[in-house]
Amino acid sequence: MGTLETCIAAMSEDDDSSGWHLTESDPAVFTELLKALGTPYIVDDLHSLDPDALSALQPIRALIFLFKCLPLAAEEQNSLAGEYDPDFTGFFAHQTVNNACATLAVINALGNIPSLKAHYRLTDLLSFTTGMDPQTCGMAIASADWLREAHNDLSPPSTISLDGLGIPKKTEDAYHFIVYLPVSGSVYELDGLKPHPVRHGTFEDSDDGWLRKAREVIENRIATYPPSAIEFSLLAVRDDPLPAMKKQLQLLREAGNDAAVAEMLLKISDETSRREQWAFENSLRRHNHISLAHATLLALEKAGLLQPAIENARKVMRERRRQDGFAGMDED
Repeated sequence: MGTLETCIAAMSEDDDSSGWHLTESDPAVFTELLKALGTPYIVDDLHSLDPDALSALQPIRALIFLFKCLPLAAEEQNSLAGEYDPDFTGFFAHQTVNNACATLAVINALGNIPSLKAHYRLTDLLSFTTGMDPQTCGMAIASADWLREAHNDLSPPSTISLDGLGIPKKTEDAYHFIVYLPVSGSVYELDGLKPHPVRHGTFEDSDDGWLRKAREVIENRIATYPPSAIEFSLLAVRDDPLPAMKKQLQLLREAGNDAAVAEMLLKISDETSRREQWAFENSLRRHNHISLAHATLLALEKAGLLQPAIENARKVMRERRRQDGFAGMDED
């Protein structure tokens, strides 16, 4: 079975997801998951693979790559990059349930970080799976109720069901999370839908050596997509910078360097504001807005404003589609 077929089979709407919900590719979501796992890491968006962009986030522990599954021929081309390592001595688990690939990518990354500091439940799980084959390891991870709850915390299920309405189901694009990271002097790709880790070669022993190699691999993979494609995103798992910033601030104060202290305070303020924004966004993700939307529609109907609002929305949509060159398409 090819990667595309496997990806679609694993994410099919008709299959039982075992209670794991889809995860949004967002730094706030992944950082909250890492916090729930008790790790000292955060996740940042990577909008560029330029060395300067990567060096600003050092140390980077792993890269999480989200991509759209391509037609089988293109996936076979991707599979030519690197080589399977059936003798991989690190941690590797298969994806055995739907929608778990985001958390599985995180676990596959954390399981290969030396001297990992984490919540006892995660360290116990990693210890329990030591020596297991990838399939059994993946089943153990999928069976961890506390991990599934942490995964689902910011991705609540939809409360709207279209079953029984006779609406034909549309085939949706399949997306998948994998992770790239350094293990034992080589860059590895850990994909829970592949039988083994993929080894992409050794790297120079320097601060950004593994990132240079990973950048090359990821850029080659992105090059298999059409030039205008945007069906992927890249996230960096990195050390939380706040503790180091606060430690540096203390040293600067002791040294009496007022200018540097002011600059560091500004950096800490910016980082703290970003965390507050993440917390606000996550609070919105946890909230069920269906009741609010329903109440709003009822209020518009009672005021006689619902139908005019619908007609105005259709007018706006027609104009938008006309501008985008999609005139004549179904508005509903």
